[in-house]
Amino acid sequence: MEIKPFTSDGCSAFPDGTLEQKELWLDCCRAHDYAYWKGGTFRQRLEADEALEACVAQTGEEEIALLMLAGVRVGGTPFLPTEFRWGYGWPFLRGYKALTQEELEAIRRSEAEIRTGWMSP
Repeated sequence: MEIKPFTSDGCSAFPDGTLEQKELWLDCCRAHDYAYWKGGTFRQRLEADEALEACVAQTGEEEIALLMLAGVRVGGTPFLPTEFRWGYGWPFLRGYKALTQEELEAIRRSEAEIRTGWMSP
């Protein structure tokens, strides 16, 4: 099984930063997108969402962090056919389940391309 190439839309329907610092928490969202692209268990999704909240809070925007956490908890379910759902790299309705060895290998094969692509200017 192959995973679709990694894509990130930044903070999805949410701003990537403030009016003054337009990309203040963009790296937080990209890391969150990477976790969502891979998918996995319900616990892994909760950890990814909590990591997003902590990352954004570290920018000094604690209220924004809580708002983003609420948004991803509601909108990131794997059971909606969105481009930003949990496990969006895999076919729709994969749901919550541990990544198989075959899926982990597919992710590993994609990682070199991801490192050179999503972090490039």
